[in-house]
Amino acid sequence: MKDWKIPGLSVAIVKGDSVVYLKGFGVTNIESNEFVNENTLFMIGSNTKAFTATSLSILEESTEFKLTDNVQNWMPEFHLRDSLANTAVNIIDLLSHRIGFETFQGDFTYWASSLSRAEVIQKMSLIEAPYSFRTKWGYCNAAYVTAGELIPRIINRSWEETVKDSILSPLSMNRTLLLTEELENASNTAKPYTLIDNELVEISVAKINNLAPAGSMSSSAKDMTQWLFAQLNNGKINGEQVISAKGIQGIRNPSSILGIDPRNNQETHFYLYGMGLMINDRDGKLVYSHTGGVDGFLSSVMFIPEEKLGIVVLTNTDQNEFFQDLTYEIRDAFLSLPYQDYSKKSLERFNQNKTDESKRIDSLKNVVKQNHFPDLPLEEFSGKYNNSVYGNIEIKLEKGNLNIYFSNHPTLVGKLEYLENNQFLCTYSNPTFGVEVIPYKVEIDKVVGLTLKVADFVEFTPYEFTKTN
Repeated sequence: MKDWKIPGLSVAIVKGDSVVYLKGFGVTNIESNEFVNENTLFMIGSNTKAFTATSLSILEESTEFKLTDNVQNWMPEFHLRDSLANTAVNIIDLLSHRIGFETFQGDFTYWASSLSRAEVIQKMSLIEAPYSFRTKWGYCNAAYVTAGELIPRIINRSWEETVKDSILSPLSMNRTLLLTEELENASNTAKPYTLIDNELVEISVAKINNLAPAGSMSSSAKDMTQWLFAQLNNGKINGEQVISAKGIQGIRNPSSILGIDPRNNQETHFYLYGMGLMINDRDGKLVYSHTGGVDGFLSSVMFIPEEKLGIVVLTNTDQNEFFQDLTYEIRDAFLSLPYQDYSKKSLERFNQNKTDESKRIDSLKNVVKQNHFPDLPLEEFSGKYNNSVYGNIEIKLEKGNLNIYFSNHPTLVGKLEYLENNQFLCTYSNPTFGVEVIPYKVEIDKVVGLTLKVADFVEFTPYEFTKTN
């Protein structure tokens, strides 16, 4: 934890019918030094997705709804730009990330934004998918928002009520929360941290209720042991069937092929995706897992039914790979595989990436210090700009500096500093969005547009904006 600068961490391991390890490490808050324990709440990010998928899988058994139903049967206003996807997309497509989008495509538009869930769903119709329908896996948070918002159409109850009633309450996951403001008002919570200039900095809890079915839940290591027991025993707790076995099994059917993960030597033969679960092999055993990342938090959940083994690791910094390394190490230990020291290997790679990123930013800041002057007055770069997916931004000249203001992110500001060749360095007020180069498009001494980029943690895809005034 010291090597990775992780303030707090919580670990749970279940084996057979027992919790064999349950412990907190470090602190919830580096200012107060309150210790993490097994009941400390962390946001679990995309580990929320398995709860959403399971809720829908349970509904398939108890209603006339089917996961193979066309999305538009339940939500007629749902549309995608690709004509085939638009008419053929079903709920499994949404839950298995096979609608043709690039991974994270559209997320900047939605992430910590003022958009409602309905607006997030509507924005999906404006995105131009780079891949053909059902031909390539592309991780899509908005697809899970859509899937979650089908629940009120099916049973006239919200996603929040349904997850609580069908999963959390039966499993006695009494500390697990569904929405972000609940975390802010709860007791024994881990504060979110990131690294800025290699120093830990507390950041705000991400306001992502608009993406709730994709990633807004918070839980504790102790509560998550109940989720693991349900997974390992097909919905039974202490011999009692509290969640539908078909509901549990339904999310494990592989629907997408990912291929081999190039980031590490996992000695696996395949990576598949079910619904809210990764599926791969390790030492001849099927492994189900998922990770979660949200501003200031990273989490890992893994279970191996053949071994009756389940693992949860929760952390309160978004700048570490240890959350996954530790999960791998525990998995290998129970499979009697050799110790790999995953953390050492990934820390070297992580530190090199951080060094490279620091050099990139320092190099750009050195260009800023050279005080180049644009060919056009700064006033020409200000004004209103539009992107068909995001909507509007406005760039204002204030006290000799240009700042970007965002229609979907009222509290976000992008500070622009001139580089050269009509390019500006953009530093976002929310560190999650990063420090990126913003090139302007100039034609015949007139600014006509710009290309906006945010950190890959949020979205890989750049946005082309056209000047509107």
